Amino acid sequence: MMRLQKYLSRAGVCSRRQAEALIREGKVQVNGRVVEQMGVQIDPEADAVSVEGRMVADSAPEIHIMLNKPAGYISSCRHGDRKVVLDLLDIPHRVYPAGRLDRESTGLLLLTNNGRLHYRLTHPSFDHEKEYAVRTENPVSDADLDRLAAGVLLDGSPTRPARVRRKGTRAFVIVLKEGRNRQIRRMVETLGNRVKSLHRLRMATLYLGDLPPGRWRHLSETEARELKRFCGL
Repeated sequence: MMRLQKYLSRAGVCSRRQAEALIREGKVQVNGRVVEQMGVQIDPEADAVSVEGRMVADSAPEIHIMLNKPAGYISSCRHGDRKVVLDLLDIPHRVYPAGRLDRESTGLLLLTNNGRLHYRLTHPSFDHEKEYAVRTENPVSDADLDRLAAGVLLDGSPTRPARVRRKGTRAFVIVLKEGRNRQIRRMVETLGNRVKSLHRLRMATLYLGDLPPGRWRHLSETEARELKRFCGL
């Protein structure tokens, strides 16, 4: 027997957290009956599961994709008539972005159908580094970089200490272990400056390397294994 949330995640439908939301919304059926409570267990070999009327088959292989997100795309599966990162992929299985980059930011984005990995990479209780190349509209001083490294006040609480190194008079690289909404852009604004470009170089053990903008590739077996080991899976 298996919990329904785990089954939906393993089948590549969504993450476990998203599965719970679908159940609460009455969109999941088991053997033709709407599931009305959490914690339901199913027999994957005997029970018929559907989401919004579509049958779910636990046959999708485990998929991990690295994408070099270009500007203008939203890190979401759907967003009205706006362009989303899934528009850039050409695969028969559903995957979900693990973490977000705002619309104008670029760089490394991981998409996967492994719900446990997705959770470990997106939940704030799990520490993993994210590295960004930042270019600003105005010059940044050494004192500015020291402030970013020490932490600045956002929404009434300080950001966690970060590693920062200068790359030019208006450019630096920053390594964070948290991911508040538009965090780097807002941190730079506390300095009286603005971000001109924001590009993610690394996420946990994954490096973007020379993957061209808008292109994607499957992780190698070694990359996937090291990433899962890093996440405790």
